[in-house]
Amino acid sequence: MSAITSSTLTSTPAHRVARYGYVPFMLIGLNGTAIALTASGAPKLWLLPILGVAIATSFLVERIIPYDRGWNHDRADTTRDRIHVAVNETLILASVAAIPLLAAIVPTPQLWPHNWPLLLQVLAAILIADLGITVAHLASHKIGVLWRFHAVHHSITRFYGLNGLMKHPLHQTVEMAFGVAPLILIGLPVDVASVLALAVAIQLLLQHSNADYRIGPAKYVLALNEGHRFHHLKWAGVGDVNFGLFTLLWDHLMGTYSYDQTRRFDSTQLGMAAKPDYPSSYLQQIIYPFTRSGGCTPTSTPTAPTNETQTSGPNPTSKHRL
Repeated sequence: MSAITSSTLTSTPAHRVARYGYVPFMLIGLNGTAIALTASGAPKLWLLPILGVAIATSFLVERIIPYDRGWNHDRADTTRDRIHVAVNETLILASVAAIPLLAAIVPTPQLWPHNWPLLLQVLAAILIADLGITVAHLASHKIGVLWRFHAVHHSITRFYGLNGLMKHPLHQTVEMAFGVAPLILIGLPVDVASVLALAVAIQLLLQHSNADYRIGPAKYVLALNEGHRFHHLKWAGVGDVNFGLFTLLWDHLMGTYSYDQTRRFDSTQLGMAAKPDYPSSYLQQIIYPFTRSGGCTPTSTPTAPTNETQTSGPNPTSKHRL
């Protein structure tokens, strides 16, 4: 375990503001600004500076209140992660831009509540997308061909903001399809889709953040970093918990929720136990899932040490967890 964590740092006003103000600023402040600008008819390009503020704030707060100071240092992975972010964020923006074209090609029943305030429309889109993405995420831990591509994301051994979009682009596409396709089929407006795309990016920054922030009882409902670290435990089955992107509601309903407030995490507990030497360069990670060795080995899947048990929720074995 890292010898230096945020709990050892001197508490100053800056630390307290970051610890308790970071999440409200990101979730309410930046998403709220995006909703207000969109509702006012402002050009959607204004959402890009908001994303820039979110990324800059993420890096700043991770240095003010790091959960593990060692996770703030490059491990020859920063450039790779930036490429993943650029590619996958481009995919998200392209999917938003394609919505009018898809609507013209595939006529859909106009079931979307266009008369609702934009805030309520965005919240509805988040809940529906969250269910679809959660299902896709769960399936990716159970179905071998999906796990091949999702394993790229689980190869990380440090938690910081950019890890959220450290995904194989094919798997990113699958998750987007599960989350957004149902919305498009009921007439999702482009304005709502644009704000949803920003909300996804902000959520991923928070969910994988190295910041030791506090959200009180909301940690049992919102899918943020304190709960998501359990999902990245490296042993088969033990990490098959807390699949939600925005919320943990679906995990509670599916019985896949897990949390232990006494648990501390370090790099030795993250990654994939059976493949500690998973390819680390961007090109290798793009190609590896298509190779024979990029598959699963269900007959020799390592499990957690006897003291690595979950405190709530199931402890399923997953033959596709490497």
